[in-house]
Amino acid sequence: MKTILLTLAMMGTASAQTTVEFWHSFGDAKRAGWIQARADEFNKANPGVKVVPAYKGSYNDSLQATILAARQNKPPALVQIFEVGSQLALDSGAFQPVSSVKNVDFSDYIKPVINYYTIGGKVNSLPFNSSSPVLYYNRNLMTKAGLDPKAPPTTYAGLLAACKKIQAANLGVTCFGMSLNGWFVEQWMAQQGATLLNNGNGRSGRATATNLDSAAAKNIFTFFKTLQDSKYYTYTGKLEDWDGSDAIFTNQKVVFHITSTADIGNINDAAKKAGFQVGVGVLPIASGTKRNGVVIGGASLWIPKAISKPQAEGALDFALYMTNTKNMAEWHKLTGYYPVRQSSINLLRQQGWFTQTPLQLVSFNQLTQTVASPATAGGLNGAAIQTRQIIEQGIQKVLGGTPVDAALAETKTRADAALNEYNSNFK
Repeated sequence: MKTILLTLAMMGTASAQTTVEFWHSFGDAKRAGWIQARADEFNKANPGVKVVPAYKGSYNDSLQATILAARQNKPPALVQIFEVGSQLALDSGAFQPVSSVKNVDFSDYIKPVINYYTIGGKVNSLPFNSSSPVLYYNRNLMTKAGLDPKAPPTTYAGLLAACKKIQAANLGVTCFGMSLNGWFVEQWMAQQGATLLNNGNGRSGRATATNLDSAAAKNIFTFFKTLQDSKYYTYTGKLEDWDGSDAIFTNQKVVFHITSTADIGNINDAAKKAGFQVGVGVLPIASGTKRNGVVIGGASLWIPKAISKPQAEGALDFALYMTNTKNMAEWHKLTGYYPVRQSSINLLRQQGWFTQTPLQLVSFNQLTQTVASPATAGGLNGAAIQTRQIIEQGIQKVLGGTPVDAALAETKTRADAALNEYNSNFK
């Protein structure tokens, strides 16, 4: 009888445990291992909840899989979604705002980060891995070209002037290289205080058109034309080739490079192996414009609707644990992503982290000095994956010799058509 009662008691405990499936897009051992370690800690401290992390492919793959699972009433309890997937996630109707699960104080989250995910006055998702672009430069090559590595260029004109000196120095390298990615265009629009989309970047109403016919957009496309015409720019020829562009820089084929703050650790390690010193500067912006700050990149944590209340609360509790002060400071050290909490930045300062790794300080200052506006809040666009690629193809045409005005006109026409086709599903 005692054995039967013990067995029943154990079965009761097992059935009371709430399972929280967490789908993410980090397939590498370093980041996936960190997530699993946090889940193990959380599970040990909360025996009533079992968090089960699982890699679900790329950001887009994971989002599509979640929406499909939600339609079948079998979604995970927590999912990592990239920032430009926010409108698509909202439109799917598959998710609930994290602020509606239970009362949470979001005041510790860095404002430019939490602002991106605050839509219609509701915090829809919890910031997790956040990043923005910065300028990387080869200090040794700058010195050889007669440039001051303590004063990297901060504007388009400054970069072009530096490129002229580098070219004249005959170092056998190209001045500048970066991945051809629409994310950078979004950043450069925001830095000029310009929205990429109408209706307040899609935040005061559904975006119905791009602002690619603006002076701000023309500044960006003209910058690429000038770089190309002067033979100052190189890339792999592929769209969104992050790794290939990083390799061009770390192999010392270019002096300047723009990519994500999340790559600071890896790029610095590669630079040491290659035998040069890397520097980090703010993202160079269009000349004659006031610096407004960056749009946050990366991803956040969303909670689907079609789950039980205990699952939703367990998912939020784990998300809050994974992004707490200590964990976000450690996450930043491991990956280079922003730690998303002000208290984490304070902890890192107390630990002397920025003294040990001054490269990180530039990116932090760039983020925390961002001016809140519809431009820096980021564009909400359900067709963002498609429109980003259209913008990339537009720049590629400029690099191939198409006049700026013609390339911009075609890019706007195509991007607006993609946006309108998407919006037609919601009339």
